[in-house]
Amino acid sequence: MAELVYRPVVGLAQVLFKAWDLKIDCKGSENIPRSGGAVLVSNHISYLDFIFDGLATLPQKRLVRFMAKESVFRHKISGPLMRGMKHIPVDRKQGETAYQHALDSLRSGEIVGVFPEATISQSFTLKSFKSGAARMAQEAGVPLIPMALWGTQRLWTKGHPRNFKRSHTPITIRVGEPVEAPQDQYAGAITRGLRGRVQELLEAAQRAYPVRPKGPDDTWWMPAHLGGTAPTPEEVKAAEAR
Repeated sequence: MAELVYRPVVGLAQVLFKAWDLKIDCKGSENIPRSGGAVLVSNHISYLDFIFDGLATLPQKRLVRFMAKESVFRHKISGPLMRGMKHIPVDRKQGETAYQHALDSLRSGEIVGVFPEATISQSFTLKSFKSGAARMAQEAGVPLIPMALWGTQRLWTKGHPRNFKRSHTPITIRVGEPVEAPQDQYAGAITRGLRGRVQELLEAAQRAYPVRPKGPDDTWWMPAHLGGTAPTPEEVKAAEAR
């Protein structure tokens, strides 16, 4: 079936990237399978991460069906687009429905995109991973594709205003080799290994990132352990508990 919505949206995104003069450095796209199902697993630091994750699969001529909050599908603008692109709504009260939907997509040869941290990391470090991605890969008999993004938080993230100016913002994307999900292994063990691989890719993306904060007022997007002023994971947890 023709992608009547997805491909025009991809084209529009590429036009916007050019208008914003983003400097996108993507390596590892060859690790995306050209055919068959797979679970794409990424860190989550921005509201726009799904766009850049999807961008990394285009050289292999693949489109990703992302699992996203059900509320996004109810929005008058994003809703029709999300449905038209065949993304997967997730209602946390009825998670099994979304899980089965994702399994059906994987078994039909689709790539399903998952953010196993569940929410944006305000510390810009990896949070703990939920095991759903590993369990889906096991049940569907497909590989996990680890991915890491860096720089997307500078465009639009939780607690900070959007920045869609023509500001030459670099975006670094790293895609790792497929991770197998054998059915005779515990999903928790697979998840820990997967998180470790995403961490390695994240560190590689950070090392490759071509710019550093311009001054004291521009350190908010760097994690504390790299000398930035983003809150530590402990500070984020404390704030959420209040």
